[in-house]
Amino acid sequence: MTAPPTGTVTFLFTDIEGSTSLWEHDAPTMQEALARHDEILQNTIEDRGGYVFKTVGDAFCAAFDTATDATEAALAAQRALLEEGWADEIGSIRVRMALHAGAAEERGGDYFGPPLNRVARLLSAGHGGQILLSHTTQELTRDDLPEGASLRDLGQKRLKDLFRPERVFQLLSPDLPTSFPPLKTLDARINNLPTQLTSLVGREKELSEIAGLLRRPEVRLLTLTGAGGTGKTRLGLQVAADLLDEFDSGVFFVALAPISDPKLVASAIAEPLGVRESAERTLTEALKEHLRDKELLLLLDNFEQVVGAAPLVGQLLSTCPRLKALATSRMALRVYGEHEYAVPLLALPDPRRLPAIAIEALSQYESVRLFIERAQAAKGDFEVTNESAPAVAEICMRLDELPLAIELAAARIKLLPPRAMLERLGSHLKLVTGGARDLPERQRTLRGTIEWSHTLLEEGERVLFARLAVFSGGRTLEAIEAVCDAKGDLPVATLDGVSSLLDKSLLRQEEGPEGEPRFVMLETIHEYARERLEASGEAEETRRLHAEYFLALAEGAEPELTGPDQLACLERLEAEHDNMRVALTWSLKSEPETAFRLAGMLARFWEIRSDISEGSRWLEAALRQSGRPNTGTEAATRAKLLSEAGTFAFYRADFDRAIRLRGEALELFRELGDDSGVAFALMCLGPQHNQPGDYEHAAPFFEEALALSRSIGDRRNIVITLHNLTDVER
Repeated sequence: MTAPPTGTVTFLFTDIEGSTSLWEHDAPTMQEALARHDEILQNTIEDRGGYVFKTVGDAFCAAFDTATDATEAALAAQRALLEEGWADEIGSIRVRMALHAGAAEERGGDYFGPPLNRVARLLSAGHGGQILLSHTTQELTRDDLPEGASLRDLGQKRLKDLFRPERVFQLLSPDLPTSFPPLKTLDARINNLPTQLTSLVGREKELSEIAGLLRRPEVRLLTLTGAGGTGKTRLGLQVAADLLDEFDSGVFFVALAPISDPKLVASAIAEPLGVRESAERTLTEALKEHLRDKELLLLLDNFEQVVGAAPLVGQLLSTCPRLKALATSRMALRVYGEHEYAVPLLALPDPRRLPAIAIEALSQYESVRLFIERAQAAKGDFEVTNESAPAVAEICMRLDELPLAIELAAARIKLLPPRAMLERLGSHLKLVTGGARDLPERQRTLRGTIEWSHTLLEEGERVLFARLAVFSGGRTLEAIEAVCDAKGDLPVATLDGVSSLLDKSLLRQEEGPEGEPRFVMLETIHEYARERLEASGEAEETRRLHAEYFLALAEGAEPELTGPDQLACLERLEAEHDNMRVALTWSLKSEPETAFRLAGMLARFWEIRSDISEGSRWLEAALRQSGRPNTGTEAATRAKLLSEAGTFAFYRADFDRAIRLRGEALELFRELGDDSGVAFALMCLGPQHNQPGDYEHAAPFFEEALALSRSIGDRRNIVITLHNLTDVER
């Protein structure tokens, strides 16, 4: 028998397309066909030096020393399957195949590691009779393909493991079919599922159970519950990806972590769906209308902090019969018809048997596998030995098998080997488990793990970590430099500090508009960082700097919202919307003048996005804080605020308030001698006096607006005013 390959291994995975229906159609005939199928695959794989390490039902998992051998085996197997005379009762046996190469760990004749997950996802994207190669395999085989074979580049595809996109190739041969439907990847159906920086380790049982529940007709709302750090979000994302083909209208991820006001949940749901409100209907009504006939899955992440919005979810589900929702939360939503799934901790061996468990058996446990994979990502040559295996297992036990805690600990492997890590972790957790008594023990342990990681930071990194808590929803490097080192007093170079926090898993990197990197925190880590900011004595000053930065950003962006770069500007503001909300919330309480200016500058942004309700709330809140202006600058700010609030009142069909607000704005603009503001206010007031046949009331507003606009050369106002005058004269 061929020995299991080691080092860089090329994996060949196969399975039969539509095997379930074939078994249901004629089980005895299918049993005979499967035996022949197994014989063909076993022979062709072994003839090319391959090693079959696992068979599950009709699926084969084989390993090869070289990518060339694996490619030849796949081609030979497809030819043999095609030439085989299958019984008429079942027709042809169509087998899909996938090849991927990478370094995997071989233990006891089986393999473990990220390459196994990757090739399995690549296989699930294919069709019967098709052979798919990853980019890595293509690089290894392109100069040594079997005679007559060639490769077709199918392009960059997002596989359903949510990991980085994969460039996929199809192996072609003149004697095999070459035309297939589009690959079954994340690109094939509408979705906004975010790419993940790491693959999901284990959780096969949970994925199967959760998907099975969501497939049941009576399960419309399923909530994944568990303490912070149990991996609810990652599990929910993978389930959503696995079920993508079962929802014709798509799967949409709704991130609720950046918001705390339940009133904003409707906006958060509407945003990825592209739903807009109008004067004729509220945002909730618009959502119901949009989703009414759609077969769609919503993944509502981190619902615990906006649980007051749970009735909205119930309303949407009761109105939209084909809609389903998967929520992640630290508590149940308590909505009628809700099903709850408590996310379990990762599997761990019995601590009493640790000394007797071999490395091969120990590393099959999910918690240990997660530690190993994340440690190897941090330190490529990390290996578990007979000496270190018990320490690794005990680290996972001390961390209560919480995925987040294990990842944080594994990231420290560059600094501390397992035994030293265990000693420091054990003594430190004794000091930090005396947290709030009303917190679950696991959360207190996770808190201790984060605090332990925090104590290992350099002083400058700790200062940066605390100041970064002021942001919400992500941060650009430019914003970090402007806010966290505004006075040049940060004890570490900003780039070095950010890089270090990334290495230590306290920050994560995502891609923002135009490919600009954005740095985000997991919500559990963010909570701890906010505590450190409060304890630092710098909280108010940091919030002031944050508000000033985003006010400047909004002021610079406002002119672009009506220019040729409008789309790019909108994308930048979209990415920073959560930060704008944080700046508005703080400045309304602490620096109202900043809030007035910021709300006025963002009005056009909300208007273009049709965020009428949210825009109105911020503008009205700012007006309530705004008193009689004492300076020309304050008067100009209030005039703009009044004018924009009047526009939003008009969109809400509150015409009396719109007239009052715009009338006040007009008075201030006249006092200021602001002809542009006067012209705009007049142009806006005109339509509200333009009742059918009421030319005398409306025309003076438009005529004065037109004269002023011509005198100052405001072409946009001229066009709009002429259009309105045309309507009046009809």
